Amino acid sequence: MPVAHFHIPIGSASTEQRAALLTAASAAYSRVLDSPIERVRTFVVQYDPADIAVGGQLVADGGAIAPYFTAIVLAGRPARQRSELLAAFTDLVVDHLDAERSRVRGQIIEVAPENWGIAGVPASDVRATEISMRAARPAAP
Repeated sequence: MPVAHFHIPIGSASTEQRAALLTAASAAYSRVLDSPIERVRTFVVQYDPADIAVGGQLVADGGAIAPYFTAIVLAGRPARQRSELLAAFTDLVVDHLDAERSRVRGQIIEVAPENWGIAGVPASDVRATEISMRAARPAAP
């Protein structure tokens, strides 16, 4: 279920920088949440610099480039994990997009499992099924 969006102005990062950010963010998400990487989704969302204002000034008119990210997690994740994601994603934006750390903003968005769909099924139901399947497996010798 982990999904992250990195919001930046068009032209502020090369294709290579964006690719490196996406792959590194996927790995970090998987590591921090101890989630299979197959479940992770990361996106770069680009905006026309005329459609972004930082500190009241349009980026197209010389306003600062100030990346913003969102990271969606199922409600109930420990505060430690949420803090670690904020720090890790900020580091990745700084490292891969050459952003000034003080300008990076991020948000963790917690979603109730019954409000998140996985293949059209609420995550709360998917979780319950996974737990019962694990419980039904014979113990390893």
